[in-house]
Amino acid sequence: MSIEYRVGGIAPSVLRLARPGQYQVNEKGYYGEFGGAFIPEMLYRNVAELREKYLDIMNSADFQEEFGRLLRDYVGRPSPLYFARRLSEKYQTRIYLKREDLNHTGAHKINNTIGQILLAKRLGKKRIIAETGAGQHGVATATVCALMGMECVVYMGEVDMQRQAPNVARMRMLGAKVVPAMSGSRTLKDATNEAIRDWVNHPEDTHYIIGSVVGPHPYPDMVARFQSVISAEIKQQLQAETGSELPTHVVACVGGGSNAAGSFYHFLDHVSVQLIGVEAAGKGLTSGYTAATIALGRPGVIHGSKTLLMQTEDGQIIEPHSISAGLDYPGVGPIHAYLHATGRAIYLSATDQEALDAAFELTRLEGIIPALESAHALAKLKDLQLKPEHVVVVCLSGRGDKDMETYLRFLPADDNPTTTEPYS
Repeated sequence: MSIEYRVGGIAPSVLRLARPGQYQVNEKGYYGEFGGAFIPEMLYRNVAELREKYLDIMNSADFQEEFGRLLRDYVGRPSPLYFARRLSEKYQTRIYLKREDLNHTGAHKINNTIGQILLAKRLGKKRIIAETGAGQHGVATATVCALMGMECVVYMGEVDMQRQAPNVARMRMLGAKVVPAMSGSRTLKDATNEAIRDWVNHPEDTHYIIGSVVGPHPYPDMVARFQSVISAEIKQQLQAETGSELPTHVVACVGGGSNAAGSFYHFLDHVSVQLIGVEAAGKGLTSGYTAATIALGRPGVIHGSKTLLMQTEDGQIIEPHSISAGLDYPGVGPIHAYLHATGRAIYLSATDQEALDAAFELTRLEGIIPALESAHALAKLKDLQLKPEHVVVVCLSGRGDKDMETYLRFLPADDNPTTTEPYS
């Protein structure tokens, strides 16, 4: 398939911005009541510069050309839309997997880091910082910094560094400095806190590549635009495969929510398409060990934007839990808070055990080992009341190499290959 890659509404293309509507960010940086930019005074200049320039840069001809070429020749896009025959037979419907796991670096994160590193170059920045949970965004950031010859510092919770050791090694091999976050739960939230502190101390020469649709405006919109390549490709690929560019369901996991935002983006105005986000329920919604922000959260401000947030009655953040490091976050992108509030998307949650079961199911049925994050989306297929005429697209946001240590702990018994050891 021949695809022209361009960003943001200049021409009918993979990354063409959907017509302005109720699901797009407004001129003040809000999705309904969610969004905005709640930032320290020291960062005002950086964020204002981004807000004033990001669209002009992204829509410029030289940016479009370089971004498109790197997506094609470096990332390896378009990523395949794979018809999962045996999985479809089990659920008696038609299930397609959007194979973001086959991108260079093994996840969807590279779509955004390629875009942001090109933006940072055009803003004259010399140093890049990032946060990471599962490590995939950190690897993608380290990768593009190596490609462009820029200094790279990645903040990662100490707990996540231990459970995602292969990605820590990859980042260091790529030349990044990986700094452990030692406060709080020592996971994604705390890594983000440390990255913001760094940015406050280095406002002139540093660009912060945020990895999800979170943070102050314009980050949620900017990241969603870079990730919208996913839904744009799905439309073209489905048209070629089925004769219609619209599926009946699009399913994606949600932590901060970038792969879901990208998967939903070009379907937002097509109300016939059911958009389904799946959060991490951890050990259960009422267990006290969960990361299901939309199910349990209330409006609040975290990391520069107003969104839904897991918090106590007096506004203290509740520490999240998930077996998946990439979903272990107490907030969610403001676009998802708004899609939930308006009812345009529905948000379910999958427990750690459900995610493990779904991961082993896909592995044994299709020969594909998914990331634990992606396994949460797969886990809800059983709850969707699917019919033979449905066309379901699941975003396989990443591959499971990084999670092998966890998977090996719960490897199914040889005589019962569809049931994992109980998770605890």
